[in-house]
Amino acid sequence: MFFQHVYDKTLAQGSYIVGCQASKEAVVIDPKRDIDTYLEIAKANNLNITHITETHIHADYLSGSRELAAATGAQLYLSDEGGPDWQYEFPHIGLKDGDKIKVGNLTLEVMHTPGHTPESISFLLTDHPATNKPIMIFTGDFVFVGDIGRPDLLEKAAGMVGTQDIGAAQMYRSLKRFAELPDYVQVWSAHGAGSACGKALGAVPSSTVGYEKIRNWAFQYGDNEKGFKDYLLADQPEAPKYFAMMKHLNKVRRPLLVEVPKHPKLTKEQFLAAYGKGLKVVDARNKVDFAKGFLPNSINIQGNNSFSTWAGWLLNYQEQFILVADDAQMEDLTRKLMRIGLDNVYGYISDVASVGLPLQQASVIDLAEFESYVGKPNVQIVDVRGVSEFKSGHVAGADNLFVGTLPENLDKISKDKQVVIHCQSGDRASVAYSILRAHGFDDVKNYSGGMKEWQEAGKAVVA
Repeated sequence: MFFQHVYDKTLAQGSYIVGCQASKEAVVIDPKRDIDTYLEIAKANNLNITHITETHIHADYLSGSRELAAATGAQLYLSDEGGPDWQYEFPHIGLKDGDKIKVGNLTLEVMHTPGHTPESISFLLTDHPATNKPIMIFTGDFVFVGDIGRPDLLEKAAGMVGTQDIGAAQMYRSLKRFAELPDYVQVWSAHGAGSACGKALGAVPSSTVGYEKIRNWAFQYGDNEKGFKDYLLADQPEAPKYFAMMKHLNKVRRPLLVEVPKHPKLTKEQFLAAYGKGLKVVDARNKVDFAKGFLPNSINIQGNNSFSTWAGWLLNYQEQFILVADDAQMEDLTRKLMRIGLDNVYGYISDVASVGLPLQQASVIDLAEFESYVGKPNVQIVDVRGVSEFKSGHVAGADNLFVGTLPENLDKISKDKQVVIHCQSGDRASVAYSILRAHGFDDVKNYSGGMKEWQEAGKAVVA
C-alpha cells in the first residue's frame, strides 16, 4: 500500500493519496485546489489516480476534486447522506453509510458521521493483502487529534439558524459509534492545529482511536450529553466570513482552474489606471516594511501562513484586486488565494515607491507609550483579537472589535479620540491599522508588541 499525507500549513488542511501498488490505482481524499501536487506524487510513484472522494462539503477551502477529476478522468465518489439540502449538484457516484470503494486491493468503507455537517462521512481503510481488518480511518472534520469538528459553523458562517444544536446532538451519537472501533485504528483527519474548524486541535498529524478515547476531551463526558454539548458550543473561534462562499462553491457547478495561474506584473500606468478606478490594493509585505511606507487605502495582509484566511475575511469575491509582492512570492500567494477561490487578481507590483504616489507611514508605538494611554478618557484602546482571547485576559478599559469584522464595526470607533489598537503579537494589529487608515481614521496608533509583550512585562490584565 502507498500512503502520503499532503499538508497545507496555510489552512492547516490535510489531504491524502492512498494507492494499491499492485494495480497501480490510487484514491485522493479531500484534495486542495492546486492539484499539481497530487499529479506529481502519482507520477513519481507509478500510480494512476482513479478515484477521488471527500469527507463532506468543505467550508474552509475550495475543494480540488473536480479539477483533479478533469485532469485525470478519475471518478468522483461523494456523500449522498444528509438529506435533500446536502446533495452535491454535479455528477458523481453517491455514497451512503456502509458503501465500499474498491481501489485495487484496498477497500474504503463509508461511515456516516454527521455532526460537523449533516452529510459528513468517514472512510475506514482496509489493506487486504495485509489484513481483513480496518487499519485507518479518514475522519475529515469529524474527529481531529485532541478535538472534534464544530457544529456551529453552518449557523455562524452560513446563517442556517438552529443547526448548531441539531449538529451537536448528531456529533454526540457519531462519537459513540467511533468509540466502538478497534483502538489500534489510525486516525487521519482533514485539519491540524491552527484550523478554525475546532478550538483545540493537536499539533501532531495523526493518532489512534484508542488515543482519542483517552486524550480527546469529547470522549470524557460519558452519558452526560448536555455537558458535552455545552462545552462543544462554548468559546469557539470566529467563523471566517468566506466559509459561506466555500460551502456554496463546493456544492454547485463552477468554473474549474486546473493550473496555477500566472498574474501579470503591472506597469506604472496600468497600476495607476486601476488604482484610480478604486481597485483594492492588498500589500503582502511584512508588517515592518509596510509600516515604513504604504500606498493610501491599501490593506496589509502579510504573505505568511495566515494570508489566505485574512484575505477570505476581508476581500470581496466579486471584485478584482491588486497585490503588492515580490516576484518570488507570487506563485505562493496565488496558490494560497486559489485554495479559497479568490481568483480575481488583476495583477501585482513589487515596489510601492515606483508608482509615484505619496506614501503613508504607520504610527507604531512601544510598551511605555502604550501604557501612558491606558485609562485616559480621551483615548480608545481597541483589542482586535477574538472574543475568547479577549475574555481570557485584556487591558482594562479596552474595547474588543475582532479584526475580521472590523469593516462592519467602524461606527464603534471614535474619530474624536486617540485610537490605539493592538492584538496578541502584532500581525492582526497591522491588518486592523491598515483597515482603519483606509477608512479615514488618521489618528491611530499601533501597539505592535500586543498582549504578548504586555503580559511578559508583568502588566495587569482583567478578564
